[in-house]
Amino acid sequence: MVRTSFRAAYDEVLGRWPVPVEAVEVPTPYGVTRVNSCGPVGAPPLVLLPGGGATSTVWGACVGAGIARERRVHAVDLVGEPGLSVPEAGRPVRTPDDLAGWLDALLEGLAPGGRVTLVGHSYGAWIAAHCAARPSPRRRLDRLVLLDPTRVFAGLRPGYVLRALPMLARPTPGRIRSFLAWETGGAALDPAWLRLQEETAAFPAAKPVTGPRPDLAGIAGIPLDVLFAERARCHDSARTAAVARAVLPGAGIRTVRGVSHHALPLAAADGIARLLAT
Repeated sequence: MVRTSFRAAYDEVLGRWPVPVEAVEVPTPYGVTRVNSCGPVGAPPLVLLPGGGATSTVWGACVGAGIARERRVHAVDLVGEPGLSVPEAGRPVRTPDDLAGWLDALLEGLAPGGRVTLVGHSYGAWIAAHCAARPSPRRRLDRLVLLDPTRVFAGLRPGYVLRALPMLARPTPGRIRSFLAWETGGAALDPAWLRLQEETAAFPAAKPVTGPRPDLAGIAGIPLDVLFAERARCHDSARTAAVARAVLPGAGIRTVRGVSHHALPLAAADGIARLLAT
């Protein structure tokens, strides 16, 4: 059961979105997925997957920057992660194949028989890339956008992992706050969003799906854009971008200057909106 304080913090952040939001619950074989939808009904669908430990509410700044003007935006709470999605009892998501089955059912529920632009940040980008490399949901995608993807083109820096371990092993509000302050270089984060992140410390823990890097050859034929955060601490953004250009020469590879990994959807919303508008 979702704690009252978590739900209050979640609703506060969502309530600050500058457009009307429709709460949608999409049944999948792995549970009911909560999606916060906005923008013109019937417009081309844009599906957003947050990073690990985040929720769909992290996309509020991007909505404020205009991504919902001409798109029907569907911001997703990942099943098994903090948020309002409810995992199916006895059928957890355990493998990349499970994730592909979950996402395939989700996309069918959001855009029956249609195609979508799929956007993922961080762990959400890893999920998106893994799923896009499979025949389904690949057939449902007309574009793939990866925002500072982790473990797609390069592994995580050991120093980043060591810094994150205490927060992951025993999360507390203080540890979450300290880690975000370190990774973002003390950037001024939205206080309401930061409170919500602190509330995730008490969220029921589920083991995240891990696995190898996605099959990049499998996504080569999809229109693809990748946006890296210059000040990311999880990987060397310049080297990782160079790898991306080498293995996917047809993709659009860009770097946002002065922004860290975890702050990207909040601090680079205008740049993300411009990218999605192209």
